[in-house]
This record gives sequence, C-alpha cells and structure tokens, in this order.
Amino acid sequence: MTSSKRTVSVMRYCSTRGGVQGWDFQDVLFSGYAPDGGMFMPETLPTLSPDTLRSWSSLSYPQLVTEVCSQFIPTELIPRADLEGLVCAALSGFSVPGVVSLARMKGGLCVLELFHGETLAFKDLAMTCTVRFLDYFLRKESRRAIVVVGTSGDTGGSAIQSARGLSGVDVVVVYPRGRITAVQEKQMITCLEDNIHVFAADGSSDDIDVPIRRLFSDQELVKQHSLMSLNSVNWSRVMVQLAHFLYAYLHVSGLEQAETGAPLPILEMVVPTGGAGNIAAGCIVKQMGIPLCLVAMTNANDIVHRTVQTGDFSMATNVTQTMAPAIDIQDPYNMERVFWLLSGRDGALVKGMMEEFQHSHRHTLPEALHKQLSQVLTAGAVSDEGIVETMQRCWKENQYLLCPHTAVAVWHHYNCPPTAGVNRCCIATASPAKFQAAVQKAGLTLDLPEALRALDKMSTRYLALERGQDWDKDWEGRLKQHIQAIGSARQRGVAYYSTVECN
Repeated sequence: MTSSKRTVSVMRYCSTRGGVQGWDFQDVLFSGYAPDGGMFMPETLPTLSPDTLRSWSSLSYPQLVTEVCSQFIPTELIPRADLEGLVCAALSGFSVPGVVSLARMKGGLCVLELFHGETLAFKDLAMTCTVRFLDYFLRKESRRAIVVVGTSGDTGGSAIQSARGLSGVDVVVVYPRGRITAVQEKQMITCLEDNIHVFAADGSSDDIDVPIRRLFSDQELVKQHSLMSLNSVNWSRVMVQLAHFLYAYLHVSGLEQAETGAPLPILEMVVPTGGAGNIAAGCIVKQMGIPLCLVAMTNANDIVHRTVQTGDFSMATNVTQTMAPAIDIQDPYNMERVFWLLSGRDGALVKGMMEEFQHSHRHTLPEALHKQLSQVLTAGAVSDEGIVETMQRCWKENQYLLCPHTAVAVWHHYNCPPTAGVNRCCIATASPAKFQAAVQKAGLTLDLPEALRALDKMSTRYLALERGQDWDKDWEGRLKQHIQAIGSARQRGVAYYSTVECN
C-alpha cells in the first residue's frame, strides 16, 4: 500500500537509513522494518511546551496515551473520538484502576509499575493499543495480516493475548526454547486460538531476530501475506511507550510545585534495557523538550553499557543467560533509532553503521556520535549477584518484591545516589510472579496469582524449529514455508493447525 492513495497528513515518517520518506502512520504500522532495512521514525517531532505539560498533569493514563498518540496519528487516519475509544478499550483490562501505578519507598526509591496487564509485563501497554490500531484499519478495509514476532520472553505472550481471536490477524511467535521462564513459555503455548501460531526455536532471541529481519526484506512475501511486526521494531509500540516517560515526569519530577515561568524540573529515569525500545522512547521524549536524565541499565549482556561508556557497539560472542532473561539481548536493535536521532537524522551514516554491525557484529561509534550519546545517556551493567542483592535489600527495607529486570534498575538507585534536587524514577517492567526461580534464588517467597497457577493445567500447542547444520538459512526457509502455508490456509477458510502436526 502506498501513501499516495490517501489524504496527505502533516505527520510523515521516514527510515533511519535514508531510503524511505513521506510514509504515513498506517503505512508504518503495517510495515515493521522499512524496505531499506531501517526503522521508521517521525520526520519531525512535536515540541511539548510547559503549558501543555501542566494541562496534561491531571489526565488519567489512558487520556495521556490518547494525547501522545494524537501527536503522531493524524485525525484523517483515526478521528479523535475513534482514537479515544481504541485506547480506552485497549487499556480497560488492567488489574489496577489507573492502569499503571507508582510505588514510593524508603530512601527516595520510586518505582513506576507498568506490569498490570494480562501477561504481567510492560509490553501489554503498547501492544494492546497497537493491536487495536491494527484491527481498526483491517476492519475498515476488510483485509487480513500476518504478524511475525520474535521474542526474548515477554513480547510474544503480550502479542498473543492482545490479538487472540481477532478475525483479521494471524500471529506467528518464535521464542528461544530453554531460555525463557516456564510462565513466559506457558503464556504462549497454552493459547489454542486458530489465529495464534507458536514456534519454539533453538538458539537465542538474537539468533531468532536475524532470519526474521531477512524475511521482512523479502518484499514479495511481505506484500503477498501483509507481513508485519509487533516487536518494538514497529513504531506504534515505541510511540505508546512515550507515555511511560511523560506519566513519570508529570507525577515524579516535581512539576506541580514548580513556579510558572521557572525552568522545568529535571527527572532521572532508570530503565532496564535489552532491545532498547524504552530507551529509544525516552530519547524521543527528551528531544520533545522534556528535561530527562536517562539511565540505561543492562545485565551481563552489556552492549548498551559498553556503547555508552566507550563507543564499542559490538556483540559478545554469545548471549549470556542471566536471571533477567527478557533483556538477554546482544543486538539492541532500537539503538538504531537513538543513533539516528543523535546524529542529526543522518540516514547515510546510520545505514553504513548498521550494515557493518549486521555483517561483522562489531562497530566503533564515530567520535562525534559517541560524544552525543554519552551526553544523553548514562549506563551501567549488573551481575546476577547484584540482582539478588537488590531484590533482598528492597524486600528487607520495604517488603516490596522486585522482578529481576526491575532489580537491574533499582541496583542503580542503591549504588549511585541521585543528584541533589533531582527526583528519580525506576521503571518496573514485569511482575516478580513471572520469575519464580529468581525470587527463590533471592531467598524470598511470593503467592502466585490464580491466572498463573491455572497455566499448569491447560493444554499446550507449538511447533519446533530445530537447529540444523546451516541453522540460519534452514530455519528461515522453514519459517517462510509456515507463513506461506498459514496464508494459504486462511484463503481456503481452514484452520492451519488442522494441516500440521504439533508438539
């Protein structure tokens, strides 16, 4: 679909690699990666004035998400009333009245809980909204799409729960077998709806991302089956995540106490970082005029930390399995968006950098870009021992249980005192209930929610993608065959799972 068939809007999108300009939100929503291999970003960013921020301070979280989305989705694509309805419906099933929640504890520790959705992970917030936008356009045009998702643990379950049963969408999720928690796996393989297709693959989540990226470069396959991504490759996911940072700023920075006309107060945001979608969102919010200090915290898979510290944007030989598996990532693909922003939107530079990185898995940032990056981001890395110590300390001091990913952020709070006069907020990306082994390793206990206990009694279904001699190409070829067969089955009006043998 080309944007020329629709009304021209003010907000247009381009690729971080310079090969695509002038697309609109609907084009971008249905595309995932850009045809040139890059990632979509707005050609211009709106600036949020102090008056706008103050006018937003009394909004509910769904209202704030609506305001954020309205900055990037023109009304000719989704009228304002429709946008409000889609966001409210998407965020209606969360377990706390406010959708998100702030926990304030001893020593100035403030945690923004983003895990009150159905799969108990922050990804439910952006995923439910993105799927509603997708379904809105599909219904409007009476067509179907196939969504392909590679997951390090939480994204897959969130995509499945958001899209299960939708008539216009087939969801293909690939997860790294043996590298996610039992709860994460069961949240995916217990979904038996005909439009959900789950694959267990040998290898790491980074291994999975490589052939999936190549599938999206096959424009014939993409066009034939309306192939799209719901990873944070998709701009819509990052767009909704802007609201995390704005909500924290409005409620934690001290804005309400600041005098009108005075400089806006600064807020430090500490973010557990894997694929870097949240950090990219934070950088965008910062460029929209919000005075944020951003801290990207990793586990032993510390590529973002090394990149910020020394400019060494290079993968380690292997992905290390840690207690925080959702950020066991050596290819933080959303850093491409950050590099593009900080290089002055230099598509040619980013294209050269990322193609070298994809070919050799190594790159040293240009000095000017590294200087920009280190001014915008602070970073750190936390060992499993540090995660355990942080979980134990937080429980001892506050009787508050952290998930291991949130502990990666809170470690920074305990080990790096905040700057005087600057408030700090740590992002909590998942419920500790999803990571029972980590809780037990810390010598702590938790009561599992009934919804998680029920997973053990449910039937399961998935297909295996096993490692062969030429695993990369063999795996990619077999997944492509499955995608083509799913599309063919839908055209014939039959359930794909009636045609294959599942595990």
